[in-house]
Amino acid sequence: MDKPRVRIYLDEDPQPIIDQELPADVALDTRTLPDGPHRLTIRAQGENGRDGVEEIPFHVQNGPGIIVSGLLTNLTRRGKVRFSVDAFSTDDPFDPRRAEARSSIPVWVWVMSLFLLAWAVWYAARMWEVPAEYAQTPTYSTQSEVMPRSPSDIRQTE
Repeated sequence: MDKPRVRIYLDEDPQPIIDQELPADVALDTRTLPDGPHRLTIRAQGENGRDGVEEIPFHVQNGPGIIVSGLLTNLTRRGKVRFSVDAFSTDDPFDPRRAEARSSIPVWVWVMSLFLLAWAVWYAARMWEVPAEYAQTPTYSTQSEVMPRSPSDIRQTE
């Protein structure tokens, strides 16, 4: 009886890229593959002679990452369509102007900012009013009420 083997096929190629005894450690260099969708078909033969098959679809992107702003997948548009495209890769020098996709600030960010600002104004206004029970404490009293005006006032309080 043969030892258990694994054969790994890439896309529709009838020749396996790997044909080894099990267990097998596999390294696939995607730099030799074109960008886009691919599929690995793994056929393993057990000691009993039966085959098992596993298919793994994967996507290769060795080229630059592409960002499209202003046009989404499967949208219906008419008339003139305006969108922007940017591409970058890890090999490119860092340019802060290209670090993020240029797009407008979403409406929900503006709404949340207004709520936060309104809450801060309300909170500050509520803290401006001193509760009656604390109005006469040294923390909230005016300077003239807390500090004696002259040394003679100090002697009188003693």
